[in-house]
Amino acid sequence: MSVDITGNIARVREHMAAAAARAGRNDSEVTLVVVTKTRTPTEIVAAYEGGVRHFGENRVEEAESKLPQLDLPDATWHMIGHLQSRKAARALDCFDIVHSVDSVKLARRLDRFSAEREQVTRVLVEVNVSGEASKYGLALSDRASLEDAVSEMVRLSHLSVEGLMTVAFVTNDAEEVRPVFAQLRALRDELRERYPQSRWEHLSMGMTDDFEVAIEEGATMVRVGRAIFGPRG
Repeated sequence: MSVDITGNIARVREHMAAAAARAGRNDSEVTLVVVTKTRTPTEIVAAYEGGVRHFGENRVEEAESKLPQLDLPDATWHMIGHLQSRKAARALDCFDIVHSVDSVKLARRLDRFSAEREQVTRVLVEVNVSGEASKYGLALSDRASLEDAVSEMVRLSHLSVEGLMTVAFVTNDAEEVRPVFAQLRALRDELRERYPQSRWEHLSMGMTDDFEVAIEEGATMVRVGRAIFGPRG
């Protein structure tokens, strides 16, 4: 059965607008990042033709294989998966913004390679709010280490720290993850006060099963794939 990608995009945007309205927000404050992990260039082009301009990939290797096959003027590519520091330079060749900066080591390498390219790279700091061992990110439970890391990241001259990212735990009830999103927003607000030299504009949180709750809690970027393309084969 073929998937109505354009129709699915419209439905997701309707749900995004409704969630924003419930929170007293304007839906223009929230960017839909369509997750293209394992999706074909044909599917990606269909999403682009459906109005999508922000795309998220989880792996450098997959982006390297797909991007040369695509000609998408004004598209923005987001690195949303775990990024090994040894692949930092390759990531800069593919992505416009990195959501998943989860260590000072990775931040330093991105800064170094950005300096070599004479560019400033947009990044988000990934935070493990839920505490799951399977999740990447700076541990919210270790505030001293988290703040030490952030204080160094914001001083790197070729990185623009623009906010935070998290991945919530999997659940059948999106309400259960609301506290995860609320805690990330609260942390962002604290860091904005403490480190005003950075923008702290974005909260990247929420996926297919919980993006509405994330928007209600302040998300500015939601990462949605399955609701657009259907289940992966």
